[in-house]
Amino acid sequence: MKLTDNVFGAIFMAVSMLSFIGNDALMKFLFQTISVEQGISMRGLVSVPLLAVIAYFRKSLFIRIDWRNWRVILVRAFAELASTMLFLTALAHMPLANITAILQSLPLTVTMFAAVFFGEAVGWRRWSAILVGFIGVLIIIRPGSDGFNEYAVLALVAVGFITLRDAITRRLDRSVPSLFVAFVSAIPIFLFGGAMTVTTGWTPISCSMGMIVIVAAIAITCGYSFAVMAMRNGDISFVAPFRYTGMIWAILFGFLLFGNLPDQMTILGSCIVIGMGGYAFHRERVR
Repeated sequence: MKLTDNVFGAIFMAVSMLSFIGNDALMKFLFQTISVEQGISMRGLVSVPLLAVIAYFRKSLFIRIDWRNWRVILVRAFAELASTMLFLTALAHMPLANITAILQSLPLTVTMFAAVFFGEAVGWRRWSAILVGFIGVLIIIRPGSDGFNEYAVLALVAVGFITLRDAITRRLDRSVPSLFVAFVSAIPIFLFGGAMTVTTGWTPISCSMGMIVIVAAIAITCGYSFAVMAMRNGDISFVAPFRYTGMIWAILFGFLLFGNLPDQMTILGSCIVIGMGGYAFHRERVR
């Protein structure tokens, strides 16, 4: 593998995380005025057609898929829907950096899930990294403290569904285009958000808020696209740790848009989680 391939993969991963965190920050800003369900529905009005257009031009929209892969896609779509609703509900009530720090445990939870349910070989070093990483998560959420509430629990449950989503994706054949999977997963989220606005109500928005929705939709679409390119350039063990750059963007956007900075315990817990995730990637590469 050429060094330039790894460099490009790392850049794509960093841009992907910037796009995802940018979307999260803009959605959190919108949730100050509108409901989570309305925000999801409005974003889907833009992101779903945009994903369809991109998939069409990349010849990834009208394809034949066998039933085994369809089952995986449908389970993944359900996990995507559940994780999105839980995550965005928690995001509306938690500091951006805190909930992003909790998400940094994903590489560890996916490794654990693959070992327990898929029988993948995980040595004692990576199991130790998973255990220490979970201690880092506990430091971030601090059960029993004033900052621990039902929204922190929702964030943890969201991590569980995202873990299921990422782990089940490994069961897809490589012939199934990633853009098609992202497009199919985005549809139920859009439809569910629209259906729920019947009960939560619809708040009129200004032109500026409409522009924020469009930018958020473009950002999340870019996040999916660059994530795909990142995984197709360079060694995964080299590229994947650059997902942790998302923590930098979360702190920056949290301060600029909401005036929030993580406290010392959150930073400590984040460093532990990121460190253990990086070590787990290193051990996988060695293995």
